[in-house]
Amino acid sequence: MAKHTLLMEGPDAKGLIFHVTSVLFNNECNILRQDEYVSPNGWFFMRTEFVSADDFDTQKVLVDLRVKVPSEEVQFRLNTQKKKDIVLLCTKEHHCLSEILIRYAFEELNANVLAVVSNYNTLQPFVSKFGIPFHYVSAEDKTREEHEAEVLKTLDIYDPELLVLAKYMRILSPDFVSKYSNKIVNIHHSFLPAFIGANPYKQAFERGVKIIGATAHFVNNHLDEGPIIAQDTREVDHRYSAADMARDGRDVEKMVLIKALKLVLDDRVFIFGNRTVIL
Repeated sequence: MAKHTLLMEGPDAKGLIFHVTSVLFNNECNILRQDEYVSPNGWFFMRTEFVSADDFDTQKVLVDLRVKVPSEEVQFRLNTQKKKDIVLLCTKEHHCLSEILIRYAFEELNANVLAVVSNYNTLQPFVSKFGIPFHYVSAEDKTREEHEAEVLKTLDIYDPELLVLAKYMRILSPDFVSKYSNKIVNIHHSFLPAFIGANPYKQAFERGVKIIGATAHFVNNHLDEGPIIAQDTREVDHRYSAADMARDGRDVEKMVLIKALKLVLDDRVFIFGNRTVIL
């Protein structure tokens, strides 16, 4: 038996669940789990996990669904459940990268990590321990466009389904983002935009914050303002130094990134404007 995930979204209407489930039934599929949500403005979301025989005809099911639900506003995505091909981008900080690679090594992620790309060679010895290709693409003495062209050329070798910015400390151009639209996941500390620029934890310490955190989001052309996938926080107090905040912040960042990555890899995330719906 093969496992599949059907994602559906569009204007809410009577009978949508019935139409989908009847198509799956008529194609001899068995539903394992189904989740639905209707937004306040009447937009319907549904995620259905089901199993089928090995000779399952994906195209036939999509045609049958379109016959039952002819509205072109309704979108269907039907994926056979398998590991997704991903490439990790990093700079010098190891905490997010190492969390991903260790979980990958112990098969805790629904992913194939094809390669790591970095604008520094700092983490190459660490990555080599996992037998994963490491590509050092220096940005020194290059324009952003020149550097990104080299990175994209490297990514073309692997044709990844998803890019993960594991503390990749470079701003991506709109042209780069457009080539991986809604396929780039980033992590950042939640102080943005309150504490912009260098040393955000030092700024937070000086301001006397009582909470620190992290946000994982899809990348778009607005810096750190793409659709949010996951967030978490940790309380701090006056006893924390800036270094203490940075240490705990790194812990939050890596766990939030892992949570977001698992949601995306398991096809649980719908992008809805500049927000997400997670089923």
